Amino acid sequence: MSECSTSSKSNSRRVVLLDLDGTLTKSDEGIITCAKLALKEIGQPIPDEAEMQRFIGPSILESFQRIKVPENLQMQGLAIYRKYYSEIAAFDDPNVPGNKIPGCLLNKVYDGIPEQLIKLREAGFYLATASCKPEYQMKPICDYFGFNNLIDGIYGASRDMSRITKAQVIRYVFDEIGYDSAQGDKALMVGDRWTDADGAKECGLDCLGCAWGYAEPGELKAHGSYRIIDSVSELSTAVLEYFA
Repeated sequence: MSECSTSSKSNSRRVVLLDLDGTLTKSDEGIITCAKLALKEIGQPIPDEAEMQRFIGPSILESFQRIKVPENLQMQGLAIYRKYYSEIAAFDDPNVPGNKIPGCLLNKVYDGIPEQLIKLREAGFYLATASCKPEYQMKPICDYFGFNNLIDGIYGASRDMSRITKAQVIRYVFDEIGYDSAQGDKALMVGDRWTDADGAKECGLDCLGCAWGYAEPGELKAHGSYRIIDSVSELSTAVLEYFA
C-alpha cells in the first residue's frame, strides 16, 4: 500500500487528480492582480512579471516567502490577498458590464477542457481536483464554470494552512474518497507545475505534465513528469494510455 493509501475500498477505481490553476483554468489575471494589491498594501515592492507568474501553482504564503516578504508581514499580506481574491467583489466583470466580481473569477476555462472531462467521465474515471488553492476559494470557481457537473470531487488546501502542499492535498483526497492501492485503486496526477510533479512523487504517483499552463521551460521534465502533453486535446487520450 502506498504512503497515501487508506483501506476502505471494495472495488478498484481509476482516479485522475486534476490541478486547477494552469491545468483546468487560465487563472493568472486574478491571482496576480490580487497578489500585487496585497504587496502594495503591506508596503512591499512588486516583483517583475516573470516572478509574479511563479505565484501560480504554490500556495500564496509560499510565494510570499519565496520573494522574501518579511515574516511579520506575511499573514497580513495573505489576509489582504484573500479579501480581494474571494471575499469582496472589487473588479469589473469582463462579461457583464456594470457587474463586480471577486478576483477568483478573473479567470477562464481553457478551451476544450469540459469536453475532455466528459470523455474521461464517460470512460469510467473518478475525477477529483487536487489544488494548493484553499478549498473555500475553489468551490465558487468550480460552481461558476460548471465543474461541479463534470468532476466527482472538489478538493484543495485548508483555510487554516494545516494542509498546504500538493502532497498533503493528495493525501487528503485519498482519505476522503477511501483510496486503497492494495485493493487495486490506481491514481494519476495531472498538472502544470513542479508542485504537481513533486507532490505526486512524494505520494508514489506519476504526474502527467500539461505544457499549456504556467511551467517554465524544462520545469516539468526536471521535476520528473513521466509525460508532457502540449495541448488540451491530448488529455483524455494520454490518461487512457496511462491506465491501459
